[in-house]
Amino acid sequence: MARGQRKPIEEKIREKEELIAGLKERLHAEERELAELKKEKRSREIETITLMLEEADISIDEAKKIIAQHVSGAAV
Repeated sequence: MARGQRKPIEEKIREKEELIAGLKERLHAEERELAELKKEKRSREIETITLMLEEADISIDEAKKIIAQHVSGAAV
């Protein structure tokens, strides 16, 4: 049975290098998107905490003191 013309090894190497370069580019794009999603999640969490503090009439400084006391108590 006759086979099609075989590709030279140099062409195979070039194709693989191009494939890998494309995959690396896609990976970087996905990593950037993941970082943005994490940043957005963090912003939403901060907003939620800020609203909770406002509703409880607790200042940022008071919240820091409360958390510091909690952490010190937990370390004992």
